[in-house]
Amino acid sequence: MTENISPPQTQIPIIPKKQIRWFRQKLLSWSAINLRDFPWRRTTDPYAIFIAEVLLQKTDATTVEKIYETFLTRYPDIKAIADTQIEKIAELLTPLGLHFRAERLHRSAQIILEKHGGKIPATEAELMELPGIGQYTARSICACAFGQPLAVLDTNIARIIERFFGIKGNRVKSRCKILWGTAELIAPKKNVGIWNLTLIDFGAAICTASRPRCQNCPLQRHCHYAKINSCHQDKTTP
Repeated sequence: MTENISPPQTQIPIIPKKQIRWFRQKLLSWSAINLRDFPWRRTTDPYAIFIAEVLLQKTDATTVEKIYETFLTRYPDIKAIADTQIEKIAELLTPLGLHFRAERLHRSAQIILEKHGGKIPATEAELMELPGIGQYTARSICACAFGQPLAVLDTNIARIIERFFGIKGNRVKSRCKILWGTAELIAPKKNVGIWNLTLIDFGAAICTASRPRCQNCPLQRHCHYAKINSCHQDKTTP
């Protein structure tokens, strides 16, 4: 299949509300059966979710799952992290890679103790002041831990948006204002934490980077990408 989508756009496209509602309904129906189960998805505790999001940065969820609960047992709160040596944290996090993760986490714990009384900040702006916390991570924490209606955007989500709606974002998806704006536009007003997870899992399981499972996709009927590729195949079939 070819990645045949529209040229780069300069503003957020106008998407019919009916199309957005259909898109949401199909994906949420899919997630009701297929959403993956991880321990950090069974809690709304800000600390537990904060740790999960830090560990999940550039790391596969199944790899994080192997040490996540061990980490929480060893470091049950922010103070426990701030009081320990960076080397001990790094040793536990070795399987995850990114050697600087332990240092950033340790420094973040110190800042949270000093500026926030040991409580995880509840705003996107405050979270982004912490070392290594970008917009995606901050918004994910706000949505999952504090129930805030904040959409997120990563490579998987950007791919779904580009393919389904026929949008072409910038080369660096995480910084593309068009894709961020579209992600916010299509997100529901409630339960955005679940919505974000739905898009992440759908991008990992169905709308994959290579060999997407279009034949098993609940969005196929109105998907721009599926339509273009279907037409292409029809024209090239003897």
